[in-house]
Amino acid sequence: MQLLDGKATAQKIREELKVAVDRRKEGGQKIPHLAAVLVGSDGGSLTYVNAKVKACDQIGFHSSLIKYDDTVTEKDLLEKVNELNNDNNIDGFIVQLPLPSHIDELKVTQAIDPLKDVDGFHPENLGKMVLNLPGFLPATPAGILQLLKRNNINTSGKDCIVIGRSNIVGMPLSIMLGRNNNPGNCTVTLAHSRTKNLKQKVLNSDIIIAAIGVPGFVTADMVKKDAVVIDVGTTRVKDDSKKNGWSLKGDVDFNNVAQKCSYITPVPGGVGPMTIASLMINTLYSMELRGK
Repeated sequence: MQLLDGKATAQKIREELKVAVDRRKEGGQKIPHLAAVLVGSDGGSLTYVNAKVKACDQIGFHSSLIKYDDTVTEKDLLEKVNELNNDNNIDGFIVQLPLPSHIDELKVTQAIDPLKDVDGFHPENLGKMVLNLPGFLPATPAGILQLLKRNNINTSGKDCIVIGRSNIVGMPLSIMLGRNNNPGNCTVTLAHSRTKNLKQKVLNSDIIIAAIGVPGFVTADMVKKDAVVIDVGTTRVKDDSKKNGWSLKGDVDFNNVAQKCSYITPVPGGVGPMTIASLMINTLYSMELRGK
């Protein structure tokens, strides 16, 4: 078994991006500026946004963090989105999900300028992804593809199962892995709560991507020898042995599955850092798309 170290791979990407930013500085060109909008005080969201800001600092990007209480109105949030759309200093921005229940996430996502949608959630960017046209790829699926590519994992002709059909991870990732690309050219099964004979389908797969949000869902008896396992899950569970009282658990029973597979991502330190790295790639790319 080999560990797919997202933390180390993401660090290499940050180093490459820093070289590109340093060149821009030397040439007197604009430095990428990423903004993040955070609504409420969800611990996981705050940790993730702070990690994005830290990544910007390491690469040399400018960054802005805009915070709102969870009582902010949908109208006020949409006004901020419009303001960021029209701010020429901002090259890309995200509105951290999830949002409070009184705010329509789809309405907010659709309000973001597709050329600044560095999370890759806007319908226009998702459409370009399907057609394999230039645009922003969703950050987590794109990070997973980078992890596979940079670790020289062959996906062509492989049977792949994606467990979970969210618009953020599962659905776009299933499309991206099926495209005529590298990584890609997989035969993909998109599994969900109504999938029959799920265990057998997982067992038949060369590549398993667990993105269902259920800790320990994928067990060793579901994984064939030498399969590649990508764990997208990051659920906080109670852990009295930790000072903060919780720990992060993935969707895969890591200790037992790791003994059977050829490659596996850890949680934390696997997909999470790659998501942030992809966001940084998209932010730099946003300047190119907009001719900056």
